[in-house]
Amino acid sequence: MAGMIDTVQLQGMNADQLRALAMELMSEVRARDSELRLKDTRIAQLTHEMAVLKRWKFAARSEKLPAEQQSLLDEAIDADLIAIEHELEQLASQPKDESPPSKPRRAPLPPNLPRVEIRHEPTSTTCGCGCQLKRIGEDVSEKLDYTPGVFTVERHVRGKWVCAQCETLTQAPVPAQVIDKGIPTAG
Repeated sequence: MAGMIDTVQLQGMNADQLRALAMELMSEVRARDSELRLKDTRIAQLTHEMAVLKRWKFAARSEKLPAEQQSLLDEAIDADLIAIEHELEQLASQPKDESPPSKPRRAPLPPNLPRVEIRHEPTSTTCGCGCQLKRIGEDVSEKLDYTPGVFTVERHVRGKWVCAQCETLTQAPVPAQVIDKGIPTAG
C-alpha cells in the first residue's frame, strides 16, 4: 500500500493526485484478491489430495476376503438357512396350545411352618331385614410373620355370610396390611 495516509494529507491533494491514489489502491486490492483466490485454490487442492489418500489408506479393500474364504462363508450360510427352515417346519407341525396364558401364582408357604389361625367374622349374624344370615364359605389368606429366630404363618379366615331373603352378602373387611397384596406381616 502506498503508506498510511492521514486526513490532513488527503485534504491537501488535488484531483489528479486523488485519482492516482485511488488507482493505486484498486490495483493493490486486485492483487490481494488474486492472491486470496490462489490460496483458496491451493487449500481446496490439498484437501482433495488428503481425502484421496485417506480413502486409499483406510478403504474397505483391506477387509475384503479372498474368493476361497468367501466361498467357505457361503457354505456356512447355506447350512444355517437349511437348519432354520427345518426348525420352522417343526414348529409349524406342532399343535398350538390355545389355552390362555396362566396367571403367575405365588408359591404356597411351606406346610412345616407353625400356623396361627385368626378368624374374622361379622359382628352380627342377623341381616338388616331381620333374617338370620347363613354361612356359605370363607376366604383364607396366609401371611408370613417373623419373630427373631422363628417364622410363623398367620392364617386369616374371613367367613362369607348371606341372607336368603334379600340375597345380601356380608363379610368382615380385610385387615390392613403392610404391603398391599403381599404376604409379610408387620413383624
